[in-house]
Amino acid sequence: MIRRVTSPYAQDGFRVGFDWGPVGAEVVAGNIVAVVDVLSFTTAVTVAADLGIEVYPYRWRDETAVAYAKQYDAHLAVGRSEAGPGEVSLSPVTIRQAEGIQRLVLPSPNGSTICQQLSDSGATVLAVSLRNRLAAAEWVNAHLSAHPNLNVVAIAAGERWKDGSLRPAVEDLWGAGGFLAALDVDGFSPEAKAAAAAYKDADLPTHLYDCAGGRELTQYGFPEDVAIAAELDSSQSVPVLRDGRMTAST
Repeated sequence: MIRRVTSPYAQDGFRVGFDWGPVGAEVVAGNIVAVVDVLSFTTAVTVAADLGIEVYPYRWRDETAVAYAKQYDAHLAVGRSEAGPGEVSLSPVTIRQAEGIQRLVLPSPNGSTICQQLSDSGATVLAVSLRNRLAAAEWVNAHLSAHPNLNVVAIAAGERWKDGSLRPAVEDLWGAGGFLAALDVDGFSPEAKAAAAAYKDADLPTHLYDCAGGRELTQYGFPEDVAIAAELDSSQSVPVLRDGRMTAST
């Protein structure tokens, strides 16, 4: 008999898992994967979903992104600092103010990259933020109840230091933990339990403004983006990645 040896990092044997970044998304597999990038990709996606805008995740805003947007007849978001009046960027404020946009290519080196990475994995990929963590958990609860063999993983996207290494971003820990804390299922890995506990211990929205990510956006002149990210449980949209685009599930 051949014994299958699995990675000790895979959180095998648990129905609910949690990890960080693109590498964590590759190692800790789930039938359902909730990608969490609170400041700001998944918050931006929920704002778009509330307005009926389809979002196409993409890693970089370069010439390949221009061609990708043309392929789907979609609007390509500009860089946050480059957005002028009427232009759309990763800033949720600009998406909320957008007019006449039905499809949006939204580049991001963190949450968007992970979503695109998982697009061919066979997993059902959700965009989760503090705005829709409860709605997403209710959606997942229904699927887990109907399909007892399914498992779910929350991936906190995190940010990047200047050397390219992962900077764990506490706002993503809270977003993932808030989603996990609302799941009605047994079998949490220790990592998932720790994330849920972090959410329960957070003083939101105050801590969101005071954490490094919130201070960074405020310092750069985008305090309204933090305010939108802090709209706890305000959205009923559950954006699901299908055929390369994220649309609100029905």
